[in-house]
This record gives sequence, structure tokens and C-alpha cells, in this order.
Amino acid sequence: MSMNDPLANVLSHINNCEKTGKIDCTVRPSSKIIIKVLNIMKDHDYIKDMTITEDGKGNIIKVGLLGNINQCNVIKPRLSFKIHNMEKFEKRFLLARDFGILIVSTPKGIMTHLEAKDKKIGGRLIAYVY
Repeated sequence: MSMNDPLANVLSHINNCEKTGKIDCTVRPSSKIIIKVLNIMKDHDYIKDMTITEDGKGNIIKVGLLGNINQCNVIKPRLSFKIHNMEKFEKRFLLARDFGILIVSTPKGIMTHLEAKDKKIGGRLIAYVY
């Protein structure tokens, strides 16, 4: 059976493992987008580390959890934004100003909404974490 949205499955599995108090979780399959999103979460101290194991069927990612995630989810549909209306999406998806991150896809790559503001580029919303 094929998955409709592997990124949504990975983030919901991480969210469920955080809520149950586990210290690590195993997710599969891996893709470039999933790895980039997890790297952003690691850079902002939402997860401890991740290791990728190749198994020939889509690879397995073992994610170390810190207990810092209150909520993480994908944004469906993938809404497009321009830099001048980013404030509207911050209010919609994040609890408070400077609390959490929006992960966005831009022509310059996948980054947080704060980096997109600094570079003054728009794109599409992928996920949020707080």
C-alpha cells in the first residue's frame, strides 16, 4: 500500500512518540525532504539527533527525541506565501510570536520562515513545529 504523504506520517509518528515520552523513534521511508525537515528541527533543538540506516527499501531513520516538541504537523494544502503576508500565517499556525517555526520551501531551498524573512523571499508552507 502506498502512502499519500510520507512527511505527514513521519511528523505524526514523531509527535505521538513525544507525547508518550519515548526517547527515540524509528521512522520510514526517508526522502530528501524528510531529511531536510529533520535537520531543521535538529538545528532548532526540537530533536537530538538522527541516524539513517540503508535497508534497500526506502531507508530507516532513527530519531532521538528531547521532549521539546509540543506539536508538529504538515500544512495541507501547501499554501503559497509572499514575504509581506507571512505575519498572517505565523498567527494562524504558531501559538505566539517567536514561539516555534514554520518550515517553508523556497526557490533557495527548504528553510525556516525566519530565514525566508531575512532573505526576503516567498515560497510554500510545508510544516510547523512548536
